[in-house]
Amino acid sequence: MSGVGPQDSRGAAAVATPTTVETAAKRTDDGTLVGRSSSTKKVVFYVLLVMFALMYIFPFIIQLVTSFKTQTDANNNPLNLIPNPVTNEAINRLLDTKFPRWFFNSVWVALLVTVGRVFFNSLAGYALARLKFRGRNALFTAILAVMSVPGIVLLLPKFLALKYYGLYNTPGALVIPLVCDAAGVFIMKQFFESIPPSVEEAARIDGAGTFRTFWSIVLPMAKPALITLTILSFQGSWNELGHFIIASNKEDLYTLTRGIAGFASGGLGSGTQFPIKMAAALVMTIPTAIVFVIFQRFFTQGANAGADKG
Repeated sequence: MSGVGPQDSRGAAAVATPTTVETAAKRTDDGTLVGRSSSTKKVVFYVLLVMFALMYIFPFIIQLVTSFKTQTDANNNPLNLIPNPVTNEAINRLLDTKFPRWFFNSVWVALLVTVGRVFFNSLAGYALARLKFRGRNALFTAILAVMSVPGIVLLLPKFLALKYYGLYNTPGALVIPLVCDAAGVFIMKQFFESIPPSVEEAARIDGAGTFRTFWSIVLPMAKPALITLTILSFQGSWNELGHFIIASNKEDLYTLTRGIAGFASGGLGSGTQFPIKMAAALVMTIPTAIVFVIFQRFFTQGANAGADKG
């Protein structure tokens, strides 16, 4: 009995040890492979991300570089990323045109349109979300229908309306038709519906009227949606072109989009004039970029809040 015990023990050890080592090896190998696979996926993901980012910003880089090129350098080396020589001749020439006037027009139009859209879209959104009146559902359906219509289709009716009411070639023609839009009403309505009605009921018990409840209680709670609407309204009005084409044909009432469109269509005279065109586009890009950078954090919060509520 004593001779059998050690042999069995050694045999069991001999059998068990390779199995344990093999299992450990498999676990180690599996862990290593998983780690390598995960790292490889991350590398591939970031490489693709950088590639797409470079593809996206490359036109902007070309625009920036070309703004500081001479006309000869821009014609001979359009994709060269180093101006030879570096010059601000294009910007100086740009300032000698009516570009400063167009820039000023774009600023005041964008500001008035943004303020108007934030105010009127909020009022309309709150009315559709909370007030009970006949035809409310039909009105909201009409707003959704307007959102599905291409903007270019509405240019001719806008032009006829501006001519009929005597607004054509006036500053009001640049602003009034844009102070309210269907998309903004839709955004605000959806956000107001996510606010608990109990908040407004408490305000009414305290004696607040409908507008006071909207202005003092509900509107401050809609800060994420308001910031999102502010950014979209500013960018939309700043980049608008079609409406400004049919609103006026006076150069003194041109906005940047209308003026630069004239540059691109040969308004500078003969030649390609790439540096001055790129300089104009660069200056036009800066304000919207600044607005987005300043409000980016709030814009992201607003988008996330809307996704969570949805």
